[in-house]
Formats: sequence, C-alpha cells, structure tokens
Amino acid sequence: MTLGNDLDASGSSAASGDPLDDWLHRVANGDRAAFAEVFQRTSPKLLGLCIRILPTRQEAEDALQEAFLTIWRRADRFDRTRGGAWPWLVTLTRHCAIDRLRASPHRPQAPVEEAAQLVDPRPLATDLLLHREREQRLHDCLEQLEPRDLHLIRTAFLEGTSYPELSRRLAAPLGTVKSRIRRTLRRLRDCL
Repeated sequence: MTLGNDLDASGSSAASGDPLDDWLHRVANGDRAAFAEVFQRTSPKLLGLCIRILPTRQEAEDALQEAFLTIWRRADRFDRTRGGAWPWLVTLTRHCAIDRLRASPHRPQAPVEEAAQLVDPRPLATDLLLHREREQRLHDCLEQLEPRDLHLIRTAFLEGTSYPELSRRLAAPLGTVKSRIRRTLRRLRDCL
C-alpha cells in the first residue's frame, strides 16, 4: 500500500527517512509548496478514511478539506518525538470526519440494538497502525535499558512482583529498589 511515489502506509520512506515529518515542519513555517506536497501525497488515503466514516462522498470531501485547513493551521503543533506524521494526519482527519458525522442533522438514528449488530468488532486500520508504532517505540526504548534495569521492570510490572519481594530477591534495600524502578521508568517516559 503506497502513498504517492515513495511513501508507505506509515508515511515513511525507506529511501529518505520520514519526509512527511520534514514537510509538516515546513508547513508550520508557512511553506505552501510543502503543504501541496503533503496534500498530494496523503489526500487519496485520507479521503478513503473520510469516505469510510461519512455517508456521502460530498461530506467526505468536505471533511477532508476541513482536515487540511486544520493541518495548515496546526502544523506547528506536530511533534515528531510524540509520533510519526502519518498517524498524526490520520488522527486529525478522522476527528474531522467524526465531528462532521456527529454534527450532521441527517445522521441516521438506529436503535441501540440494531447499531450493536452493525458494529464491526475488528479494529480500524488506523488504530492498528498507531498501535504498531507505539509498540515498536516501546520495544526500542526497552532495548536501550541496561539489562539489570530491564529485568527489574519486567519482574515488577509483567510478573507483578511486589517491591518488598524484589528487594528480598536482589538482597538490596527497599528504597534502592524503588529508586532504581523510578529512574528506569523516568528513562522510559523520556524515551517514549
């Protein structure tokens, strides 16, 4: 699944890193050429997302236009350290489409019983992309930890071992164990 010539579904390019990040930062500085590039590369997929959410193509196109106006106005709020450009664009566009759907006076009002039968239990592709990106970032951050700290975090949070039990196993004071866990969690938070 490709976006434009060289972007994949995550918005990244194997050849040049992540051009969407750079384009969005240029858009934040008022670069119209970068905005045109973002639009050209992403609008077909983002329109597909809007079409999936909204009942008519016209409403989907209106939601996409609103999304790109928001992108133009809020590009300065994009922070590559908090996630990639593609998930940011998808989330923003999805919110515009959902807001439009909620505001529509012609929105079908199905009874709750009927609506429950129509819900697809499978996650949305955008949610899967965001989840995969977060999971990869967590994995990368965990790999940066020292082995003893990684073991400590895994034992405390995945096995559910209490701090006093960890202290006993490591033959270390309880305060030291708590401090190590706090420092390691802070490093993870900063990495994420």
